[in-house]
Amino acid sequence: MSGPLFYLIAGEPSGDRLGAALMTALRQARPDIIFAGVGGREMVAAGLDTLFDIDDLAVMGIVEVVPRLRTIMRRMRETTLDVLHRRPAALITIDSPAFSLRVAQRVRRQAPGIRTIHYVAPSVWAWRPGRARHMAGFVDHVLALLPFEPPYMETAGMSCDFVGHPIVEREPVGASDVQEFRARIGVGPVTPLLLVAPGSRKGEVGRLIPAFSETVCRLASRLDGLRVVVPVAETVIDEVTRGFSGLDPAPAYILPTAGERERLTGFAAADVALVASGTIVLEMAAACTPMVAAYRTSWLTSQIVRRLIRVDTANLVNLIAGGHPVPEFLQEFSTVEALMGSLLPLFHEGEQRTVQLEAFDLALTALGRGGEAPSRRAARSVLASLER
Repeated sequence: MSGPLFYLIAGEPSGDRLGAALMTALRQARPDIIFAGVGGREMVAAGLDTLFDIDDLAVMGIVEVVPRLRTIMRRMRETTLDVLHRRPAALITIDSPAFSLRVAQRVRRQAPGIRTIHYVAPSVWAWRPGRARHMAGFVDHVLALLPFEPPYMETAGMSCDFVGHPIVEREPVGASDVQEFRARIGVGPVTPLLLVAPGSRKGEVGRLIPAFSETVCRLASRLDGLRVVVPVAETVIDEVTRGFSGLDPAPAYILPTAGERERLTGFAAADVALVASGTIVLEMAAACTPMVAAYRTSWLTSQIVRRLIRVDTANLVNLIAGGHPVPEFLQEFSTVEALMGSLLPLFHEGEQRTVQLEAFDLALTALGRGGEAPSRRAARSVLASLER
């Protein structure tokens, strides 16, 4: 006799990783669970037969969505119909609220008996606090990554469990793995190695690569023998490799097919990182790799967000640790000069590196390091919520 069907929806690589870990933990707790839904490479590897490629959804920003709106709306209709046809025991939406929560809302209107669980609480503490009240109309339970989020969700009328951030359950990369990685890409033990991660969405990659590429060129004139390694998300392979094609020497790319362990080893092997603000900030923290973060979106999107935002930083290390231990440059402030000025000191032992490493430790402890694996806590929370 078959077990319960869970329908999962993830719309971008970070959600895909969350979904895959959750699926694995759910199967460990209930081997008879059946999965359906929308996911990427990692969820497919975990056993999901995805309805379509999530590359269709990998877009962020108000202006950026417009050219792909027709495709997104079509995928939304297809997903909603698939959920209604399958009638799962639970609909689990994973981040990507612009897509996944709209599907959840449509499903609730037509099938109110399907229990909906949202994984990754929206950042209502940062902007648009009314989203929690809106979500409560079609979301029953929330899995929160940050310890201060449950009260926001519960006040709005949803149950919510802090399950911890998945970053803390990853197995640390060993020194021998780092040495082997550097040797594999032709980088000596004392050669400066910069990791450059321009994002996983086409819009952000297109806006960041010009400044990132120029910054690398200028750094190379100041740091003898500088080498670059670039992790590439499956959604932007062509954009990233084309954008950095002029660098000499050419970067070493970590492609999605290399696997998650290779990507994490690359993070730990780098001396310093230049990244797009986002989930990767925590990944650098877990790898103990000091960094500089930047982000650019369209002018119109930035003007709208600036009127709504309630915090002064976009990355979680700064939010949790307090202050601005990680230099962060947004929009017009993400200039080559600013990036250069913050990156150069990080290649040498000193206060800048020490401050970041202390902030990393504080942030990761707050996110659940040392406790039960977040994926297991999330799976237990999902199963318990179905009994309420």
